[in-house]
This record gives sequence, structure tokens and C-alpha cells, in this order.
Amino acid sequence: MNTFLVLFEKSSTGYGAYAPDLPGCVATGRTLEETRTRMAKAMEMHLSAMREDGDPIPEPSHFELVEAL
Repeated sequence: MNTFLVLFEKSSTGYGAYAPDLPGCVATGRTLEETRTRMAKAMEMHLSAMREDGDPIPEPSHFELVEAL
């Protein structure tokens, strides 16, 4: 099982999410929790389709949180 970075963005109507290592894998929702749930399902479906198509599963990128002063 791989762990991928997911970025969440707040919008005027709710939230959006995407996984930079999985191009095209996105989800939206009215609440952060709804978006998390939808994104988890989207990633599951995306990875399953990649496996079925014989596409290589990318290695998760390394990331670091940087605090601005």
C-alpha cells in the first residue's frame, strides 16, 4: 500500500482535492470530510484502472511542510 500526498483547497462552494503524483485524480465536495471520502474513492479507482491497464504505479513524492515567517 502506498501513501500519496493529497492537496486540499477551499473554494467558495466547498473543497477540491488532487494528488500531484496521480495526474487527473481529483475530487470535490461541500465539506472537507466529504471531499476526503470522495478523494479516497477516486484514488482507489484511479490506481485500480492503472493496474488493469498495466500502467506502472508511481512512487509517492517526498514532501516537506515549510513554515513561513
